Amino acid sequence: MSKSVENTQAMPNDVNVQLLQQQLLQQQVLLQNTQNQDDEIDLAELWRAIWAGKFTIIIISLIFAVASVLFALSKPDIYKASAILAPASSEAGAGGLAALAGQFGGLASMAGINLGGGGSGDKTALAIEILKSRSFIENFITKHDLLIPLMASKEWDRANDTLILDAELYDESNNLWIRKVRAPKKPKPSLWEAYEKFFELLSVSQDKTSSMVNIDIEFYSLKLAKQWLTWLIQDINEFMREQDKTEAKASIDYLTKQLENIKVVTMETVFYQLIEEQTKNMMLTMVKKEYVLKTIDPAQVPDIKDKPKRALIVVLGTLLGGVLSIVIVLIRYFAKM
Repeated sequence: MSKSVENTQAMPNDVNVQLLQQQLLQQQVLLQNTQNQDDEIDLAELWRAIWAGKFTIIIISLIFAVASVLFALSKPDIYKASAILAPASSEAGAGGLAALAGQFGGLASMAGINLGGGGSGDKTALAIEILKSRSFIENFITKHDLLIPLMASKEWDRANDTLILDAELYDESNNLWIRKVRAPKKPKPSLWEAYEKFFELLSVSQDKTSSMVNIDIEFYSLKLAKQWLTWLIQDINEFMREQDKTEAKASIDYLTKQLENIKVVTMETVFYQLIEEQTKNMMLTMVKKEYVLKTIDPAQVPDIKDKPKRALIVVLGTLLGGVLSIVIVLIRYFAKM
């Protein structure tokens, strides 16, 4: 009897649960339909808003298109000179000193002399860092008198092959800087300003796989860009040559002086061989024209400009105008509502 009562009580509960599930499913279906209708209404409303403001969109897009064309045409052509260099091998110094370090390193240490681990090896990385350093570039600008063309030029007259200077920066007739700047800057640009400007034009990179070095210089004049790049390669090789020449001479003088105080025959042999190796280094600095960086592909400038990308400027400017005009139209439309 009690079991039948429990069954009769459980049946209405099951019915209630099923009714609740059906109601929930109906509500979900209604909610989805409502969301779809809202989405359709929103898209349709957006399209109506855009269509209503089509003339505004067209006018603003045209204004941006014309402005981007004028801006692109106002930018001067920039040409890029490029050169490919390879690390020059160091046959004598590094190998000879490495052999001596392995053979007589212990004896030399007893005499208070450090032979090191065998020379400098590849000096390309050092040359690249020096090439990009402030002191080297400032000396380069001063040596070749690049301050005026670097800081006062605004474009290049290709027909007459002449560099056009900005009259608001430099007075050619009186050879006088007249640019207006705030203190502590002066009318004549400082070497620091010239370094920053030149560093923007310079690009140096080395391929990790092949060790090839690529050097690029961008400038208004393709003739000057090529000339500056050629000078740059020559100067960095000359700088590294003079540096090694000075170090080798100082080493020879030091070893020769120390040799006078050596009484052990074995140590004399070490010193003589060290002097021989440093003499070979001196010889290399005198006979190798391309001391650190060897030219594979000399400085060349294509007749086609590298910058600006005028077509890209116009396309991006027009797209920006179109997007901005659509945003303006939608804001005005919904603000009225």
